[in-house]
Amino acid sequence: MSEAAALRSGPRHLLQALSAIVLRELFKFSRQSGRLVSALVRPLLWLAVFAAGFRNVFGVAIVEPYDTYISYDVYIAPGLVGMVLLFNGMQSSLAMVYDREMGMMRLLLTAPLPRAWILFCKLVATAVLSLLQALAFVIVAALLGTQLPFFGWHLVHVIVATTAAALMLGALGLLLSVNIKQLENFAGTMNFVIFPMYFMSTALYPLWKLEESGATWVYQLARFNPFTHAVEWMRFALYDKDPGASPWVVLGCLAVFFGIACWGYDPQRGFGGLTKRGGG
Repeated sequence: MSEAAALRSGPRHLLQALSAIVLRELFKFSRQSGRLVSALVRPLLWLAVFAAGFRNVFGVAIVEPYDTYISYDVYIAPGLVGMVLLFNGMQSSLAMVYDREMGMMRLLLTAPLPRAWILFCKLVATAVLSLLQALAFVIVAALLGTQLPFFGWHLVHVIVATTAAALMLGALGLLLSVNIKQLENFAGTMNFVIFPMYFMSTALYPLWKLEESGATWVYQLARFNPFTHAVEWMRFALYDKDPGASPWVVLGCLAVFFGIACWGYDPQRGFGGLTKRGGG
């Protein structure tokens, strides 16, 4: 059956592929108990150790979206949720490289389905896992005493912002997997993506602090960092405030990252010749 025939079979065939790929990822995740623990250790260390040492570091000013003084653990909580989403998105990139070379994706890429739909299914599966891990972190953070305003109608806005961030970072992972030809190259590539993206953002400190301290170039990089806008959208959504242009930046980057990834995995037009090894 060709891709055209698969499309003619109607949306049911496409939805079956989506549910199969998502359920497969959930089942694989359920068998990797250490994966959830490792995903939570890093942000919880930041929350329990660093936040304890700098709890009142932002008591000197009241800035948007906050209406009162806040403690450091409250400020970095959205950034730590972003950390969970970022690391899972990058881990999905590693899994994609492995699956493309010797796993299930090698077969899926030859399935009679549009290549873009297969990648979309993989992206949705990654986002679902990211959201589950983020929810687990939020629950543990609440148990540790971090008070965040989750209750209210704005919770819908929070879910939308977090989902969009998970999809954008998952799409970035897909894009990176196009250029990673061997698993050995993964660690180096991630070091040039994860840590600059995370530390040059508002996840740990606000933009006005960077500008005030004279770190002009870091301030400018943080302003144009898509991860900054993902964190700020979640932060402003928590307090039911207008996030400005952040949603448009996140959604725009999501479309660009996913579009380039689809181009890269197209065996006719893609770059790097990666998908040709995965099948026609």
